[in-house]
Amino acid sequence: MTVTSEQSSTALPPDSPAGAQSSGSSPVRAGSRVVIIGGGPGGYEAALVARQLGADVTVIEDRGMGGSAVLTDVVPSKTLIATAEWMTLTESAAELGIHAGDGAPSVDLDKVNERVRALAAQQERDIAGRLEKEGIRIISGRGRLGPATSAGGSRIVYAETGERVLELEAEMVLIATGATPRELADAKPDGERILTWKQLYELTELPEHLIVVGSGVTGAEFAGAYVQLGADVTLVSSRVRVLPGEDEDAAELIETIFRRRGMSVLSESRAQSVTRTDDGVRVTLADGREITGSHCLMAVGAIPNTAGIGLEEAGVKLRDSGHIEVDRVSRTTAFRVYAAGDCTGVYPLASVAAMQGRIAMWHALGDAVSPLSLTAVAANIFTAPEIATIGVTQAQIESGEVDGAITRLPVARNPRAKMLGIKEGFVKVFSDAATGVVIGAVVVAPRASELIFPLTIAVTQRLTVDEVANAFTIYPSLSGTLGEAARTLHHVDEDDVY
Repeated sequence: MTVTSEQSSTALPPDSPAGAQSSGSSPVRAGSRVVIIGGGPGGYEAALVARQLGADVTVIEDRGMGGSAVLTDVVPSKTLIATAEWMTLTESAAELGIHAGDGAPSVDLDKVNERVRALAAQQERDIAGRLEKEGIRIISGRGRLGPATSAGGSRIVYAETGERVLELEAEMVLIATGATPRELADAKPDGERILTWKQLYELTELPEHLIVVGSGVTGAEFAGAYVQLGADVTLVSSRVRVLPGEDEDAAELIETIFRRRGMSVLSESRAQSVTRTDDGVRVTLADGREITGSHCLMAVGAIPNTAGIGLEEAGVKLRDSGHIEVDRVSRTTAFRVYAAGDCTGVYPLASVAAMQGRIAMWHALGDAVSPLSLTAVAANIFTAPEIATIGVTQAQIESGEVDGAITRLPVARNPRAKMLGIKEGFVKVFSDAATGVVIGAVVVAPRASELIFPLTIAVTQRLTVDEVANAFTIYPSLSGTLGEAARTLHHVDEDDVY
């Protein structure tokens, strides 16, 4: 049975934007033609589901399978960050009785970036190979929506390959074109000194002084990685603190660690322009101050890749930001045209893009499907330590929006953390005040991206803190703190007290 009406999160657009009511109401049967524009996580995951359900599937991608997530964004950045993490392993060496000698570790950035690019290329080949094995057609080119045909709501999709333009007819189309780094008029990237995050992997030498403009997730991750690699780093933040959209305690801890590692953090400082100098860059702030460095990374957000591909002409509604308006099952306002990923602006995570793509295919091809719920999305920031989150936030509880209970335990008192020399980090768990159900969590620790999984299961399966607490944890283990946090929130039902 196909479910389309229930909603479980208010952070998404309405369930049925104008004109979308009929866009998926008549399931496309197996054997129908599906065309996907964009081969990133939203696109290739959708392609696999559609093929599994018996559709004839074509993916149009102009860069390589996996899209930006694999080639220039997620896979490369996390590979670089994983390399940088090795530079922090010696922070507790002396305390643990380890002496590395007089020579400090150094980084060969050319070799690091060579490995980064090679891993991204290998991942692209693996994804393409998987799709081809499943019988999915891949066209290397740029996709564009064409007019609807007169037969049963089909639509023409154009694939511009450079040599010619192919015309494809499809009963269902998915737009998964992603986003690209936002550029400021007075800070145009040149690929040499003024860089976007897509251009960092061409550097052959470690920047002498990297100025990072933007203190959101991307800016914080790269600033943290480069200071770990040994570069002088200045982080320019227009807000009071780094990571302004994240848990306040977590962000404050990360900023403290950044400063301890030698990073200069300029809070409430807005960059007005970035220009080249003879041997580097000059960043001019809105208050007139100037900062000079060898390189500048612009991390000021992203814009959706939705222009010039026939969306509005096809009846696809765009928001003022250029993002595609979708409902909870990924429908757009055009008949049987769906969208997934960063081009929708729902949540800029590869995992969310993939889920949106899968939901679109389940819905369009008549399989069982539940609408997307952002309360079930686990997210991670790959700083050192990492910040992982799921569900309701502490701010929502403290504001009275949610009636919940909060517990916070430091990681440092965990016995395994003591053994590993881990002194910074914490675990927060939030539970419903009336039922004791786990409704959210924050983990700040090494490998928080792994530690959050049990709490993600608790949130999505509506487990109570008592149910979590009654599950065994290994002693000693970092996950033991998750169980301890659950025990501190033990829910006592007054009706059960005699």
